[in-house]
Amino acid sequence: MDAVIDVQHVSKSFGEEEVLHDVCRGFEVGKIHGIVGNNGSGKTVLMKCICGFLKPTSGKIFVNHKEVGRDMDFPENLGIIIETPGFLPNLSGMKNLQLLASLQKKIGHETIREMIERVGLDPDMKKPVGKYSLGMRQRLGLAQALMEDPQILILDEPFNGLDKHGAAHIRNLIKSLKGEGKTILLASHNQVDIDELCDTVCEMDGGIMTMVRE
Repeated sequence: MDAVIDVQHVSKSFGEEEVLHDVCRGFEVGKIHGIVGNNGSGKTVLMKCICGFLKPTSGKIFVNHKEVGRDMDFPENLGIIIETPGFLPNLSGMKNLQLLASLQKKIGHETIREMIERVGLDPDMKKPVGKYSLGMRQRLGLAQALMEDPQILILDEPFNGLDKHGAAHIRNLIKSLKGEGKTILLASHNQVDIDELCDTVCEMDGGIMTMVRE
């Protein structure tokens, strides 16, 4: 198996509380991998460890065969949506993404416009992000995760705040991203999303990961 993300015996504690317990899992390239679990089960903490935002107490994580926290601080080629995306509330969605894109200078104005349209928002909308609904903010977060064309996507509850129509739109988008060969880690507490989208499913419960569907 060609594991693009390889989690090896990872545990994570905050003080006395162990939130990840000896998690071992390889995530194969080009598939959608579902992680289910209640709030507090450890799935968000695992995703943050994979992204380099948190350092495991023990164990190792490799992304594209490089060790996170040793060979690099943050994996390259990663698009992330974890918790509510942080944007500047007084600027429009377009302006926010232009600012973020200026950090890496990989993409131009047209690409940003296309991404905003692809997630179902209007790039010409002048409304500041502070006035966005939760669902709109979620879509903008997804546009931000996708805009630099990463090969790996880490999506933590990407359907949060979306109505039925919005959720269907994003489900189709995720399927098309898989069709483009991307590897997607998807955490959701909605069984329908997991059943419809995921090639593999594992469950987090009390920091322990078990395989549900290979």
